[in-house]
This record gives sequence, structure tokens and C-alpha cells, in this order.
Amino acid sequence: MTPERLARFEANRRRLFGVAYRLLGEASAAEDVVQDAYLRWERCDTAVSPEAWLTKIVTNLCLDRLTSARARRERYVGTWLPEPILTGGPPDPLEVVAQRELLSLGLLVLLERLTPPERAVFVLREAFGHSHREIADILEATEPHVRQLYRRAQRHLAEERKRFTPSPEQGGRLLERFMAATLAGDVAALERMLADDVVAWADGGGKAPATRGPVTGRDQVVRHLLALTRYAGRIRLEPETVNGQPALAFYLDGRLSGITVVEFDHDRVVTIRAVANPAKLAYVARQKI
Repeated sequence: MTPERLARFEANRRRLFGVAYRLLGEASAAEDVVQDAYLRWERCDTAVSPEAWLTKIVTNLCLDRLTSARARRERYVGTWLPEPILTGGPPDPLEVVAQRELLSLGLLVLLERLTPPERAVFVLREAFGHSHREIADILEATEPHVRQLYRRAQRHLAEERKRFTPSPEQGGRLLERFMAATLAGDVAALERMLADDVVAWADGGGKAPATRGPVTGRDQVVRHLLALTRYAGRIRLEPETVNGQPALAFYLDGRLSGITVVEFDHDRVVTIRAVANPAKLAYVARQKI
């Protein structure tokens, strides 16, 4: 591959990763897809726009993977959550090209409800601003069909997306309060911060301790959080920004053992998603190096 062709690919690498990650919800798989696209680009001698050609290749590779991924997730032990990634550093292409919500764990979970074609159309349209015509070319579909898929995806997601999300600064302050109350085992403070119908999800994948289903309601979630106090002296919590959201990195005996994303509605915690599966923490661990 000539230096010029390599440079053209590298100019697109981060955006291609963003497409693949949103379609798959798995950072490691997204990296594999981008690498596969690179190998195909290396062998291809095309005069078309590299952006268009590579986006089409990555999208279709992801659609192939999504079909088998659904079967794997049906066999998954306990709750399946997307693989987290750190964001929020210097201008991040993953966030620059889209609203933070379009990268959030909550929305990635919701995208699991869509068919693979619906998911592809929604991501390409809302996260990356492709026109219906461009998406039709990528999917080798008609433009009316793409519009229909987009409307279906919007209907599936509309009700779940109605929520007030604090600004990053507000979210950071709320996260600090939540972290302090959790570490101190402050029941009163936690009860003030948690919504009545708060829900906590945990993904251990059968490889780390985690509840198999949701923990619902303020009292149950408080008890769940207080269980952390048994690790007093061995744990460290650090605030992070994960998938554009306030989050906590959980270290046990100095080793990254979990990522917890906290979602707020105004000043109340409404959803907690904790990823403890070691395989899903590998990407974040590499980012921290």
C-alpha cells in the first residue's frame, strides 16, 4: 500500500471505529472490523471516495456480525451490557461526530431492540449525518425502504429517550456526590440521590460476581450499593467519563474490576449499569495505559 493510500485510511480510522462500535456495542469487535476493512482497502484499487467505500464495507461487515451476535447474547450468562469505552478527553472524534446520547450505554442497549438493518440506518443517519440516499447506497437498498427502516427505528426508541440529561459539569458534580455517599455507606445521602424507581444492572458474564437480573427500587439498590463496604480498604473509585456519561472506575486491590455508568434525570439517579466482565474491561484498561 502506498503511503498516500495508508494516510487516507488512517484519516478515516477513528470514524470507522465509531460506526462499528455503535453498530456492535463491542469495542474489541469494532477494532477487528476496522482491521478487516483495512485489509480489504489494501487489496482494493478503487477510484471512489475512500470515506464512502470504507463506510460501506464496515457497515456490511457489522451487519454480518450482528446476526450471529444475537444468538450469542441469547446464551449470555446474566445481563448483557455493551463494552464500555473512555471518552471525554481532548476533542474526541467519537463524541464530535454525534451527540453524547448517541454513544451512551443506555442507547446502545436500546439499539439491541432493533433489527440489524434498522440499527444501521439509525446509526448512519443520526450519529453520522448520512442522507437517506447515501444510506441506500451503503446498504444496497432503495431510498423508500431506508426511510421506512428509519421511521421504524425512531418509533421503537422514541419513548425511552424522553429524559432530562444534566450537562457534563452538572453530571460530574452529581457523580462526585454519589461516589462519596457510596464509599461512606451513607444511607441517607444515597436515599436522597436515588429515584424511587431506580434500576441497577450488572454484567459479569459468568466471569465476575454480578446479579443475574435487574435490582429495582430505592431500598433494594441502596442495599446493593452498601455491599461494597465489605471491601473497605481494598477498593478505590475514580470518576471517569464513559460513553459520554458520568461513570466510576472500580479498582479492587489496585486492579480495574468494574466500570459503573450512572444515569441521572435532573438530580436523581435513575439507572446504574455496571460492567464487571473482565473481557469487557480490556479495552478500557488499554486506554488507561
